[in-house]
Amino acid sequence: MARKDLHEKPFDETTIAKLEVFEDYAQAWIPTFVMSGISNTICIFDFFAGTGYDKNSVEGSPIRILNKIKQQIGNIFQKGIKVKVYLNEWEPQKKEQEKFDLLKTACLDYLKQNNDVKRAIELEFYNEDFEDLFPKVLPIIQQYPSLVYFDQNGIKFLSEKYFLELEKTKQTDFLYFVSASYFWRFGESKEFKVHLDIDMAAAKKDPYRFIHRNIIEQLRQKLPSNSKLKLYPFSLKKGPNIHGIIFGASHPRAVDKFLSIAWKRNETNGEANFDIDEDNKKTQLTIFEGKRLTKVEDFKDRVRRKILANEIRNNFDLLNFVYDEGHVGNHASECLREMKKNKEINFDGNSPLVTYDNVYKIKKKIEYKIL
Repeated sequence: MARKDLHEKPFDETTIAKLEVFEDYAQAWIPTFVMSGISNTICIFDFFAGTGYDKNSVEGSPIRILNKIKQQIGNIFQKGIKVKVYLNEWEPQKKEQEKFDLLKTACLDYLKQNNDVKRAIELEFYNEDFEDLFPKVLPIIQQYPSLVYFDQNGIKFLSEKYFLELEKTKQTDFLYFVSASYFWRFGESKEFKVHLDIDMAAAKKDPYRFIHRNIIEQLRQKLPSNSKLKLYPFSLKKGPNIHGIIFGASHPRAVDKFLSIAWKRNETNGEANFDIDEDNKKTQLTIFEGKRLTKVEDFKDRVRRKILANEIRNNFDLLNFVYDEGHVGNHASECLREMKKNKEINFDGNSPLVTYDNVYKIKKKIEYKIL
């Protein structure tokens, strides 16, 4: 299975969608740690950085990272934060590392034109095999708040050992781009299972469009029982193929930010750039089932049933359920307001307070009383 050259052609729509998700999360992540005062150093790692631009000069992930740093440059200087950026690009079995040279040129040219960013960051370039580089920089990831990008380009980079190492860290968020077609085509091969042992019979029990969702569920089962790491998929359709992003983070604030980004990109399912659950067909009545619930409607129905069963008693319980189910707080809030209007429940005030700030920041708890 040959390693694909992702830069032979200009970025396609799927690649750009992936880059936009990466970029959106960097935009949310950088100011969070700059303003928090948790650490005077933050780190961003792009292990498969590419050339900086595609053949049509569309910005790749390294330049997008630098742009997002520039947007926060005032806060970075004000808070005295050092931003360390680590970029790696390596072409196996090639003596001339043309892509690495293009990467360095692109980034250094950017810094020449943006001296404020140059003064704010420490930029390290690497031209190494990811398998060799990852253990070298892992101590840095373990020490500082880190945002880590993996852009899978071959089966060995899917190894669960990388997930499990990141699971042990306390302040690491990562976005991992994978091609589900690798799993679908090669998941049962010995070469694949050496790196990531997935039950492909279980993964293929549903239609192909759900492959990313099913793989995420199996990856969750590989985490330690006491793990705080949350994993979420965002699937990307490219013709007949499904690609996707795996997002991982331990802190509820990170989870909240990613889910907000995902649902903003697709208000129907918050999980894909296409109608993965075919919700557009659920507006029609069927002879035997009546109207089928959309993903959001089904979630609200489950929230309602859990509250009436006294399984969810307050906004702390509810927000944790929201995150576990990969939704956003306003979906639950809409449900509770409707329940209050229908006199099924009551709670103090007008808002059910299903937000990160209320639950984790100011810790304002309200009880939901069944009427």
